[in-house]
Amino acid sequence: MLTSTTNDIAGHRIVRHIGVVRGITVRSRNVVSDALGGIQSILGGRVGAYVKLAEVSRQEAFEQLIEHAEAAGANAVLAMRYESNEIMPGITEVLAYGTAVVVEEVRA
Repeated sequence: MLTSTTNDIAGHRIVRHIGVVRGITVRSRNVVSDALGGIQSILGGRVGAYVKLAEVSRQEAFEQLIEHAEAAGANAVLAMRYESNEIMPGITEVLAYGTAVVVEEVRA
């Protein structure tokens, strides 16, 4: 599956637009993450416990996005984006979305 944050992929042309596809996950922090994050925030700098949580959440949402696109018959997702929202304290939604398309390689 080709993915791009742009509206096209160099060397390919769009032969069919399928539509919006998405993947979503909702994650909560845990006591260990909060304890480590609290200590790291006191010391300043990168808060690794929360970085890991954010990366895992984005990966889950991205994988669901790809599954949704494949199920719709796409071989590429264009204009891919992430969005996140705090649903309530400690619980965050991460959304990956984009436009599912079918592309073919352009032969010179």
